[in-house]
Amino acid sequence: MPEAKQSESVTLRVPSDILADVDRIAGGTERSRSYIILRALKAYLVQEGADILGAIEGRMQLDAGEHEDFDVVLAEMNRIIAGKVA
Repeated sequence: MPEAKQSESVTLRVPSDILADVDRIAGGTERSRSYIILRALKAYLVQEGADILGAIEGRMQLDAGEHEDFDVVLAEMNRIIAGKVA
């Protein structure tokens, strides 16, 4: 049996029109309001959130000195291309 994921309760204020849409979708799909909101959060994390998390990770790598100088990389690429063409 799969292990249940731990969850936490969150309180937030949602504009009435958005909550009305969530409720309509929940009713139309016979799902709970929580299910619909959780799916929306997951979709955000896969799309825009993933870009933001990637940028954060990139900044952390730069701060840790994990990077290559662009001019060095470009010179290496040119050397590889020149070797394959010749």
